[in-house]
Amino acid sequence: MDDVMQQPLLRERLYRRERRSVPAAREFVRTTAVGWGLDARLDDLLLCTSELATNALVHGVPPGRGYRVRLWLHGDGILRLEVHDSGDGRPAVREPDEESGRGLLLVTALADKWGVGGRAPGKVVWCEFGVTP
Repeated sequence: MDDVMQQPLLRERLYRRERRSVPAAREFVRTTAVGWGLDARLDDLLLCTSELATNALVHGVPPGRGYRVRLWLHGDGILRLEVHDSGDGRPAVREPDEESGRGLLLVTALADKWGVGGRAPGKVVWCEFGVTP
């Protein structure tokens, strides 16, 4: 029996509160996932990155602050995307209107799991995907 514990791969990057940070976050996630040999669910992962980063930017990042995007690849085949922000509130799936409200509906449909965790200050919104490198 192999007693060696496999550590997860971890990459993270900080972004400023500016619109161009969302495409930059997508590119960071794309480059990281492809570098880890994960491309089977790449489109779903990138769309979830866009939605969570946009939500952080619009609802969770106070002026003068930023947000963090973190990717974890666990040895058990789970890829976790986290978006950390310092804003108040707890995101929830809601009924969309004509202009907004579809982000977490998309994350719910595409990711295997998602949720919200606390941090001081703010929150972490995360989603997970079963992947095979």
